[in-house]
Order: sequence, then structure tokens, then C-alpha cells
Amino acid sequence: MSLKARAARIHEYGPPEVLKFEDILVPDPGDAEVLVRSTVIGLNFVDVYFRRGTMEVPSFPATIGNEAAGVVEAVGRDVASVKVGDRVVFGHSTGAYASAGLHPADRLVIIPDGVSDEQAAGSFLKGLTARYLVKDVVPLRPGDTILYHAAAGGVGQIFVQWAKSLGYRVIGTVSSQSKADVARRAGCDHVINYSTEDFVARTFELTDGVGVDAVFDSVGEDTFRGSLAVLKVRGTLVQFGKVSGEITPIDPYELGPRGLHLTWPMLQHYVSTPAQTAAAAADLFAAIKSGVLRVDPTRIYSFDDLVEAHRDLEGRSTTGSAVLRVTQ
Repeated sequence: MSLKARAARIHEYGPPEVLKFEDILVPDPGDAEVLVRSTVIGLNFVDVYFRRGTMEVPSFPATIGNEAAGVVEAVGRDVASVKVGDRVVFGHSTGAYASAGLHPADRLVIIPDGVSDEQAAGSFLKGLTARYLVKDVVPLRPGDTILYHAAAGGVGQIFVQWAKSLGYRVIGTVSSQSKADVARRAGCDHVINYSTEDFVARTFELTDGVGVDAVFDSVGEDTFRGSLAVLKVRGTLVQFGKVSGEITPIDPYELGPRGLHLTWPMLQHYVSTPAQTAAAAADLFAAIKSGVLRVDPTRIYSFDDLVEAHRDLEGRSTTGSAVLRVTQ
């Protein structure tokens, strides 16, 4: 028997107003599928990319969004990894902007006791992203100095907290004074407001002219050249986004004089199997439960306020994580 659900879909690319609420019918789960009733939906800037067409959807109409927490309502044949009643979270399955939906069983992770649905939905993708960035991409050692752009953002705050727990010195950049305060509370040793300061000059001041071991940059065009400039000899620029726009191509020869490394990793390279996802999620949840990470959402919207939430996302007026609460 099909289940009636409410979904926010797009029929074309465009501004937040292209998101339209519609009733949909969700069929019974097929083999290896699970029916999940969503309780909290995560918001991520990548959702804006899909809505605007920066990243394409397979077809229209499309239900975007790829992160939510909820409760298992039904399972398909041969599904043994979860059962009816389990609280679960997913972050690699499309169609999250809905009150219920079908998802591959191997993409779901059980939320442990001690972690709320709001924490799970607001931190799953951001937390797994922060984890691979701080633990897997660059071979850092305690005492190393790193620079993180947009340190007051959702991924940024988790990254900073985790980096400090591992013994790194963290310089964070932000775009406003209010965000500077947020970055300091997250644990940054130094915060640079790049709207009023030259972050390159200030970084060299803070490192006695040496530069940093690594830069983590999701901003893109506005910061890319400066990020390369502040690297010390054999330093690494980890570019993982382009919020401010496309990056001008670089000649690899420019990396040679200081032996620099440049990489653009993606989350799917580090959680490509269910086992890898489960291990990374267990590490994230353990850090939340132990208090290493504080991940309570800074803004909770009603699902009905999705358009407003997208305006805030696109205007970069949010700090930390934001979620949508679904009322059944």
C-alpha cells in the first residue's frame, strides 16, 4: 500500500521560489529498500547548487536534498541491517526534502542513543566531511598550523573543534565580526575577517613569515590564490568547494618553486562502501557523545519555511548547522 507524503520539488532551476510543496505517493519498499519517515532534514549549501542548476538533477520534477534523520516504517525483502522503529540518518541518498521516502538500506546508519535526530541530521554530512578533511587528506601532526576558510560555517565549526582536539594550531577566516565570534567559540587560535583584513598578510604575521602547513578552502575564486600564497614549503591546499565562484585554471608549474601540493577531494572518495560509512559515522557519533564535538543546530526551521531557509543559505547568513523540522 502506498504512503502519502509531502515533498518539496523543483520543476525548473531557479531562485528559492521554485521549490514547491506537493503531495506524493511513496510505494512499499522493494528489495534492499527501506521506507523512512523523516523527522528532521539537514540543510547544506549543495542543496542550493542543485536548485540553481549548478549541479544537475536527473530529471524534473525533482525532490532535492540528501540528508535527513527519521524512523524506519517498513523494510524490503532481505534487509537485515535495520528494522522497523530504528532511528536512522542518511546523507548519500537524494530526495531528502520529503516527509517520507524510500532509501537504499546500505545508505542508512542507525543513530545511537545519546545523539538526537536534530544533531544527527544537522551534522551527518558536515561531520563526515570535516572528518575526512581533518583526518584523512593531509598527513598532519600535533603542533602543525592550518588555515580554514569559512570557519563559522557548519563544516567549519566541526572541523575546528576536531582539529583542536588533535593538537593543531588553527587560523580561521570569516566574512564578518559576528562570524568571527562564532569561530573563536569553536576553538580557533586566531580569526581573520577577510572582509576588513588582508588574510595573506595577516597569516604571515601570525606565522612569523613562514606560512601554514595546510589550507582548507571551500570558498573558491575569492580565496584560491591567497590560499596558495600562504602555504609554507611543501604545504598542501585542500580545495573542496567554490561558493564564491569558478576558480581560474592554474599552471601546475606554479606549484614547483615551493613544492606545493594541490588536491580536490570529495566525501564519496572516503565513504564509498557501507563499511567505510559505518566506521566514519561511528567515529563522528563517538566524538559527539564524548563532548569533543558540539553539533546542536544553530537554527531550526519548520519544513514549511524551506524557501526562507534557502534564502538564508544562499545569502550566507547562517552560521553552524541549520535543519528543517518535519511535523507529521
